[in-house]
Amino acid sequence: MRILEGMGIPFQVREYAVDEAHLDAGTVAAKVGLPVEQVFKTLLARGDRNGCVFLVIPGNMELDLKALAKLTGDRKIEMAALKEVTPLTGYVRGGVTVLGAKKEFPVFVDFTIELWDVISISAGQRGVQLLLVPADYLRATRGTVGEIGRF
Repeated sequence: MRILEGMGIPFQVREYAVDEAHLDAGTVAAKVGLPVEQVFKTLLARGDRNGCVFLVIPGNMELDLKALAKLTGDRKIEMAALKEVTPLTGYVRGGVTVLGAKKEFPVFVDFTIELWDVISISAGQRGVQLLLVPADYLRATRGTVGEIGRF
């Protein structure tokens, strides 16, 4: 939130009770009152040429690894192991966000982000989401938009 405030980017905070057994985007969407396709989840992947990248996709999609590899310039890319997520990002599963991450990695965002007036992203801890305009999120994260999600 401090990063967005420092950039003069407006946002809303939505807090909700966390159920450790249900950290999925569908549950989060219901709790913050948005359709799941407007709740974007942040994941971490590792490419064979360019290392780690953040990827941001709608909650109702899964990552298309081949499309992401093409976009990053990697021959092969795979999801980072769950045990690597906290050491590399500083965040725990269900609370990962690009903003304020321990290490800066390139950010790739599914193109569907541009379909919405507002999106929801993790604030960096479970139970807290930030609602903001997609263009502001892309500016704050220096995200590259591409077709990286699939149903």
